[in-house]
Amino acid sequence: MKRSPKGASASPAKQLAGFIAKFDPAIVKLVRPARAILRQQFPTAVELVYDNYNALAIGWGATERASDVIVSLAVYARGASLYFTHGAKLPDPQKLLQGAGNQGRFIRLTDVAILSRPAVVALLRAAIDQAKAPLPSVGQTYTVIKSVSAKQRPRRAL
Repeated sequence: MKRSPKGASASPAKQLAGFIAKFDPAIVKLVRPARAILRQQFPTAVELVYDNYNALAIGWGATERASDVIVSLAVYARGASLYFTHGAKLPDPQKLLQGAGNQGRFIRLTDVAILSRPAVVALLRAAIDQAKAPLPSVGQTYTVIKSVSAKQRPRRAL
């Protein structure tokens, strides 16, 4: 099951590939495998895509509601981050999570190998366990393009 905004002719997968392709090649080389790894970590999740003014956000959650997103990949012109929606509540003995907000925390992705570190995998599992809406036990990931901003910051570093 894949959905697109009204009037969109390309599939969600093709639209997302186009959004990612707007970035510098070095960012693309980081984001594509990072997305693949996260899709494996969340095999039954809904993948929500927001091509916003500031960043491209790809989130995974139990439903098509943004409030149910567990983690997201935030992609900027100068890099990417793994964002934990409720990261402030996660056990983080190695102090990997950055940020000081009341709710979210993030890890800067300087290399895709970060996603395979045992401490990061443990954070992903803890985030799944603490999610408000549990992930479906069966099914497979599908992509929903939630919004595309008409006006955007440059996707390539100046």
